[in-house]
Amino acid sequence: MGKVTGFLEFERKDEAYIAPEERVKNYKEFTKPLKEKELKEQGARCMDCGIPFCHSGCPLGNLIPDFNDAVYKGKWEKATKILHATNNFPEFTGRLCPAPCEEACVLGINEDPVSIENIEKNIVETAFKNGWIQPNPPLNRTDKKIAIIGSGPAGLAAAQQLNRAGHLVTVFERDEKAGGLLRYGIPDFKMEKEVIDRRLQVLAAEGIRFKTGIHVGKDITAEELQKEYDAIVLCGGATVRRALPIPGSDLKGVVQAMDFLPQNNRRVAGQKNLGEEILATDKDVVVIGGGDTGSDCIGTSIRQGATSVSNFEIMPMATTERPENQPWPFWPMRLRTSSSHKEGAERFFSISTKKFLGDENGNLKSLITTEVEWEQIPGKRPVLREIPGTEKEWKCELALLALGFTGSETTLAQQFGLEMDTRTNIKASEKNYATNVDGVFVAGDQRRGQSLIVWAISEGRQAAHHVDAYLMGTSKLPLKGDGDLPRV
Repeated sequence: MGKVTGFLEFERKDEAYIAPEERVKNYKEFTKPLKEKELKEQGARCMDCGIPFCHSGCPLGNLIPDFNDAVYKGKWEKATKILHATNNFPEFTGRLCPAPCEEACVLGINEDPVSIENIEKNIVETAFKNGWIQPNPPLNRTDKKIAIIGSGPAGLAAAQQLNRAGHLVTVFERDEKAGGLLRYGIPDFKMEKEVIDRRLQVLAAEGIRFKTGIHVGKDITAEELQKEYDAIVLCGGATVRRALPIPGSDLKGVVQAMDFLPQNNRRVAGQKNLGEEILATDKDVVVIGGGDTGSDCIGTSIRQGATSVSNFEIMPMATTERPENQPWPFWPMRLRTSSSHKEGAERFFSISTKKFLGDENGNLKSLITTEVEWEQIPGKRPVLREIPGTEKEWKCELALLALGFTGSETTLAQQFGLEMDTRTNIKASEKNYATNVDGVFVAGDQRRGQSLIVWAISEGRQAAHHVDAYLMGTSKLPLKGDGDLPRV
């Protein structure tokens, strides 16, 4: 694959960023694309490694060496077909995926891995630029009607696959526009929303119907859906936010990240009537939680003009190198510094928030923390212990809780009579994504819990195969590893 000696001749080269002082003035994407010659060289770094472990690292089973080779040889349209054979939306994953494929890259054992994610993004952007991605509706239609609940990556992937099989697919979304957390959770500086809109135009032209502003379970019941549709696929995500049950958590200024981020995305989109505004402008902001959502809150707060931004993480600071107990090709829990961290936030590790303090009007004014340590006990889970004498008060007018999600909402599941696990994920067969209710399937975070966009797309594709087989007795839709017809 690629150039046999490419990994010896070329070093990894990533996209450059617009300087922080410039990019924080707006919500535009701020990467500087590599030149075509440089991208070909990056594709040339893909080794003839015998066993491409990147395949197993990718939840979609992307044919990575194949599209790298095509890029190296300048065959961009061929690369487009290879990439879309396993991934419906590489423009999403090429921007937002943490790239487990790169952590599994054989070259990554002792060198910088191949820049797979960036190559992927450039393939699909080249395809859109050249008009290679066009609506491709099915030649024949069945008389089967399918309802997809949720228009995030799992729902969109399931919808496109089932539409390709000829079924009549309707996607329900309770928000005003389709896209799920891609639209309302991911800031525009990571992915501008035109990226979603252009793909939705393709899906609609292929025959998929979108019904937005409809909250299934309230505006339309489970029973009504079951009467109208032959199969239903739940892709509503894991949207129940984790709370921080400490004194003062009800103060004005203690805000869930997934209230803060969607409102700002709507503001950037020019929407009015946002309700009570949540703004970091001229405030000392503390973001509690060190994951991607916390990073998004940091970048958004800085763009809103926060006085200061601090980031608290209860876990100790990880190493930048791969931990010994997480050997290649497994995903390592190493320290990751995002572009938002580099824009002016200060990070604090091994710190626990104990109390929020407010003024006489109920507004947040500060918070109390203590330093913590994790005691390692052989054969047992680590125990969190506070370090005496380390309490500290921090000035804070806005605390953003980016603590992840505990599971999915239960209203619709209860209407259907679905079984759920202890984390309120909907139970489904590992073999065919079917729930305990005939004709009802589930995919994505609503089945597996909070996870990655690339997993959501994979789940949507897998579920689509089994829904098609349920309706027709058999299915030609691919499962992971099968690849798909090279349709773009």
